[in-house]
Amino acid sequence: MACLKQIRRGLWKALAVSAALCLVVYVAYLDAQMRYKTSAVVQERKDAGQWNASTKRRTLMQRLDWWQKNGIVVRSSSDDGDNLSSFFDMDERRELNKRGLKRRLPGAIIIGVKKGGTRALLEMLRLHPDVVAPGPEIHFFDRHYDKGLQWYRSQMPLSYDIQLTMEKTPSYLVTPGAPQRVANMSKDVLLLLVVRDPVTRALSDYTQASSKRPQDTRSFEDMAFRNASTGLVDADWTAIRIGQYAKHLERWMRYFPLSQILVVSGEKLVEDPVQELQVVQKFLGLRPLIGAQHFFFNQSKGFPCLRKTPQSTVPHCLGKTKGRSHPSVAPAALQRLRDFFRPFNQKFYRMVGRDFGWS
Repeated sequence: MACLKQIRRGLWKALAVSAALCLVVYVAYLDAQMRYKTSAVVQERKDAGQWNASTKRRTLMQRLDWWQKNGIVVRSSSDDGDNLSSFFDMDERRELNKRGLKRRLPGAIIIGVKKGGTRALLEMLRLHPDVVAPGPEIHFFDRHYDKGLQWYRSQMPLSYDIQLTMEKTPSYLVTPGAPQRVANMSKDVLLLLVVRDPVTRALSDYTQASSKRPQDTRSFEDMAFRNASTGLVDADWTAIRIGQYAKHLERWMRYFPLSQILVVSGEKLVEDPVQELQVVQKFLGLRPLIGAQHFFFNQSKGFPCLRKTPQSTVPHCLGKTKGRSHPSVAPAALQRLRDFFRPFNQKFYRMVGRDFGWS
């Protein structure tokens, strides 16, 4: 009887061990299934332009190294950096934060001016490995301020603490409340203002607007003058109002010293981008990495082109909206506009300590 009891006990132990082994195998099977399904879901959510199946299930460290090597985080655009965090669970996000990779409020902002060359400047600066920026204009300080700083931060790409996050929204310059709002965010932020001959800028502004609504647009001269016979300029017309740079800059200088504001010549950015970018890189505290090797000149349009971009090794020239023909305007009308802007220009030169030579 004692022998039978021992045999029964042995059988029960064997059954218990077998059951435990089966449970372990089953749990492992479920875990494998879950990993497979998760991988499939991530593959479905990928951005085809930046991701492929072979990179999806790399370890976190391998993926980070791959991103850095391929410039996906280092030089971010509207298609990549803003969406990367959706691929990670909470533990992975904690690991990213340990490595210093997170969304940061901008340390520099291009505040203007519309049709002055702001897009060109940002595209050039994106060549620098220490600069990250969102793709579209955020319009936080003029349109979306009520959404709060957390929303603003969420619009920024992922970056390392050694990188400079920046954004551009040209309408900030002419938004009355923007200077104080920016100062409330940070009194140390650096500001870049790209300016251009206000007469040429007004023509470019009008050209862009009329290309969108050609059937509803009056002539440039009808818009620019209150009275064509007397030559009275309509100073309140948006295309004219924006070009009164001294008025707008005065508001910003109430909150920021001139040492934190760099005025960039839109003309020089086209004629000699390398020289202008040397000044910009120094102002932003960046290594002087962007040079002549990054540019060539498009003779047909008269604009500089980038030999490659952060997302492509294919040369990239400014889009089809650049280099459009301006409307034909009577020389007398142009002269009246130059006369109107002259006192504003002279005051602006004195404020920033630079003569831009606008006649």
